[in-house]
Amino acid sequence: MTVVEFSSLRSLKIEGVTETTILNYFITLNAGEFKQTAALFAEDGVMYPPFESAIFGQQAIASYLDKEAQDIEAYPQQGMSENLPDHYTQIQVTGKAETSWCGVNVLWLFILNQNQQIIEAKIKLLASPQDLLSLRPPDKEYTINPEIF
Repeated sequence: MTVVEFSSLRSLKIEGVTETTILNYFITLNAGEFKQTAALFAEDGVMYPPFESAIFGQQAIASYLDKEAQDIEAYPQQGMSENLPDHYTQIQVTGKAETSWCGVNVLWLFILNQNQQIIEAKIKLLASPQDLLSLRPPDKEYTINPEIF
């Protein structure tokens, strides 16, 4: 990544989102700085990626991202936040994710604690099950659990 590209990532703007933690999530993710992305989570934070079981803890999240997110570019477009009980905040972001083999609309749902750490991140692909099957990489096999949809 060139200095110019990295600089443009640092000024990321998402309509309706000003929370630094969320902006840094996308900046570090797109820069391939997965340890920094995982450090935005609370120690016991959890990530729910598409097609996978829950990933618990910063170290496991960093390892997962290092393995699975190498060629993913996230393009968050807009979001909204809502205050929850106990000083938690829910932030919903919509946008697109692209890889070398596909692009799909995505909904990211974050819950932050009172320290602005991510305690939960759910990533949902906004496509039909049939569309998702056609988007899978050729070297991976997936089964679709109808209860998820």
